[in-house]
Amino acid sequence: MSVIAPSSPPAPRSRLALYLDLIRFNRPAGWLVLIWPTLTALWVAADGFPGWHLLLVFGLGTVLMRSAGCTINDIADRNFDKHVKRTTARPITSGELSVKEAALVGAVLALLALGLVLTTRWEAVAWSVPAVLFTILYPYTKRFFAMPQAFLGIAFNFGIVIAFAAVVGEVGSTAWLLWLANMCMVLAYDTEYAMVDRDDDLKIGMKTSAITLGRFDVAGVMAFFIVCLGLTAWVLQPYGLGWPLWGGLAVAAAQVVWHYTLIRSRQRPGCFTAFSKSHWMGAALFAGVALGFALR
Repeated sequence: MSVIAPSSPPAPRSRLALYLDLIRFNRPAGWLVLIWPTLTALWVAADGFPGWHLLLVFGLGTVLMRSAGCTINDIADRNFDKHVKRTTARPITSGELSVKEAALVGAVLALLALGLVLTTRWEAVAWSVPAVLFTILYPYTKRFFAMPQAFLGIAFNFGIVIAFAAVVGEVGSTAWLLWLANMCMVLAYDTEYAMVDRDDDLKIGMKTSAITLGRFDVAGVMAFFIVCLGLTAWVLQPYGLGWPLWGGLAVAAAQVVWHYTLIRSRQRPGCFTAFSKSHWMGAALFAGVALGFALR
């Protein structure tokens, strides 16, 4: 009779591996959904290519702040994440990283992002202060606010505001309309994300848009996407970007239809795929704007 040896515990991960897991390095969807609307705003504010300096500041700054936001979120949710299937193995929740060490990682990342913004206008630096505050506040809104995705949208959309402040020194109506359009985009894709964890969130008492919308969740996601694309078309039409803009909008609209096929049954795999691929809408819109300015 053969004897089955007990399985050995998994080998402890290196500090670098834990840090990369903490900032979701292997899940780029989180910073991709941030970078495309930020770059779109940068191009619109600059009336075309903004220059390599600003492109580097906002490209790298977006990645750094998203990574810092992940550490803040995991610190705030560490006692909840252990009850959610998708998050039980996160470094803080599993005990592999202490809260103090994770907070230090987040602080370093945020300071690096601040250092980048300091190379631009003082108006951009000023707007970065509330951006950090909303990034810290967002995870805690899931305890009491029915639509915490709206707070997430505010935090995510500061890239648009700061881009305009860095280029022209002010935040005008065009910036705020793009801000509102992307707020709808965030509400759409983060509701898809919340649909993945809805059963677990109900058990632990978390608030999410997927729970608040209930049986209207799919309709809500579609409505948010449609308003986003409509607002984007309206605010950018006066710039004369021609067929590239309309082509980008058409590609994004086709993806909205695809998202409907993924989430209509409300199954976890489909909803997660929809969220993880949602950044391609932003990429299509940015490509239309950038090409439109280049050919104008």
